[in-house]
Amino acid sequence: MAFLKWSESLSVHVTEIDEQHQKLIQLINTLHDAMLEKKGKEVLGKILDELAAYTVYHFSTEEKYMEQCGYPGLAFHKKEHDTFVGKVESLIQDYQANKLGITIELMTFLKDWVSNHIQITDKKYSDTFNKNGII
Repeated sequence: MAFLKWSESLSVHVTEIDEQHQKLIQLINTLHDAMLEKKGKEVLGKILDELAAYTVYHFSTEEKYMEQCGYPGLAFHKKEHDTFVGKVESLIQDYQANKLGITIELMTFLKDWVSNHIQITDKKYSDTFNKNGII
C-alpha cells in the first residue's frame, strides 16, 4: 500500500504540474518502500538524492509559470520552496554523515510537507495559471 496516495484533492488543475506532483509522490513512496525493506545506505541515498533533484526541477517549473503570469504570491511561494530545499539538503548531508537514518519521522515530514504545500499553497495559483492558458 502506498505511503502517500495521489488523489483529485491534490490536483492543481495544471496537467504538467499535476504530473510532477505525482512523480514526487512516487519518489516518496519509493523511498518509503526502500526504508521498510531495509535497503542499504547506498540505495536509500540514491533515492533521496533523486527526490531532492526532482523537487528542485519541479519548483523551478512552478516559479517559471508564476513569473510568466505575474502571480502575486511568487515571493512567498519561492521562500517556501527555498526553505524546503534547504531542509532536504541538510537531511541529505546528515544522512551521508551517518547522523540521520531514513525513519518514519522523516517520511512523515516529507509526506506532510508535500501534501500540505500542494493543498494549501499550490492550489492558490490554479486560477491564475488557468486564466493565463496554463492548463
